[in-house]
Amino acid sequence: MDVQRIVIIPGNGCTSTSSLFNANWYGWLHSELNKIDNVECILKLMPDPVVARESIWLPYMHDELLCDENTIILGHSSGAEAAMRYAEKYQVKGIIVVSPCVTDLGMANEAASGYYNHPWLWDQMKSNTKFITVIGSSDDPFIPWAEMQQVIDNLQPKCHKFDDKGHFQQSQVPEILEAVKTHLS
Repeated sequence: MDVQRIVIIPGNGCTSTSSLFNANWYGWLHSELNKIDNVECILKLMPDPVVARESIWLPYMHDELLCDENTIILGHSSGAEAAMRYAEKYQVKGIIVVSPCVTDLGMANEAASGYYNHPWLWDQMKSNTKFITVIGSSDDPFIPWAEMQQVIDNLQPKCHKFDDKGHFQQSQVPEILEAVKTHLS
């Protein structure tokens, strides 16, 4: 049986390996997924971790993290936008995006990332993936639900909507683990 690769792309702000593995649910999920037979979960410190520039993150995902047609990319916040932009250009097995958005929300740091200054290629994302899943919460204090709804409307993904998870900054989110498990072959 082939090994299923899952790459977690975190949100911006993780500036050390220690902070990465202790931020939100990233380290917990990495550990839980690596306990599953024939699963290899990758979680690495991203370059340019504060601004999370598309021009730096996408080449890193391709050249260093080796995201390919057999990879599931799981992106959170800025990592969700990176996953979507990556799927516009490259074939991947699928993307799972947690708290995605489609605009810079009027924030200079988000605008500087480069994800929002060109049109979203929804049809490319759909044709380059076997599945897309969106996970979001209506009480997210950073990403208005209307932003996530635009992603849902344009991609028609499997959707997991919550009203009590905020920006998914908990140390464990079993619902994300279960969503990933549905795509393991």
